[in-house]
Amino acid sequence: MTGAERPSSVSGLPVGDLLDDGPVTVDLPVPASALAVGAHPDDIEFGCGATLARWARSGCRVHHLVLTDGSKGSWDPDADLGALVADREAECVAGATVLDGGVPGTGGRVTFLGRVDGELADDVDTRRDIVRVIREVRPSVVLGHDPWRRYRLHPDHRHAGFVTLDALVAARDPHFFADQGLEPHRPDHLLLWEADLPNHVESAVGFEAVKVEALLVHASQQRSTMGIDGGTGGQVEAFDAAVRRQLRSHGWLGGLGAGEAFRLLSDL
Repeated sequence: MTGAERPSSVSGLPVGDLLDDGPVTVDLPVPASALAVGAHPDDIEFGCGATLARWARSGCRVHHLVLTDGSKGSWDPDADLGALVADREAECVAGATVLDGGVPGTGGRVTFLGRVDGELADDVDTRRDIVRVIREVRPSVVLGHDPWRRYRLHPDHRHAGFVTLDALVAARDPHFFADQGLEPHRPDHLLLWEADLPNHVESAVGFEAVKVEALLVHASQQRSTMGIDGGTGGQVEAFDAAVRRQLRSHGWLGGLGAGEAFRLLSDL
């Protein structure tokens, strides 16, 4: 950790302030494959977009698993929810393509479970579906929500974190969901974003703009999540600045100019 002054915190973004928890590690070896599990179509970009972008450009095969359909993601009471779901899926595929550097076929590495937004549960069926994806993708690293973050309001983020952890345990052991006919798989590492007590930072240096670009692709969420209403009055610039300030705050924990902070678990 550097002696530089810590950047000021950023309010209003989904990945919030950090609590110090002693020494942190920096930068895992770039994995051969990674699976990011998000509750909603834009959660992965917020949680680990710069990390995935950097890994992808170093040869990592990145997969996205989105658990809900995003159907609550509008402030318009008269919104066409079917159209909203379709828009959010398309935005998610486009965002994944940005993170992957425009690699053809990225969209084929985005999986949607389609659970109803706001009603996600840590149930056996959802666990089974995530186990199947883990065993098929066989990622070296899994990334997801930290379910233990204090004072979290959104139920989907809590449930997404817990069901991912439960699926990780099931995926590694042969007697869970043996009817799938798939070999068990144990990832090397788990990275939890929105970490309540972060102990690891992945560098985001040089990938700040990619993260912002991938987030802005989610046009349906600009008003409700990003404070961008029509893109006027410098709102896009303000959002860009807020994301970059947050990356500096996360990076500070590991002595980096920009980073994304996680809770790292490696004894899986």
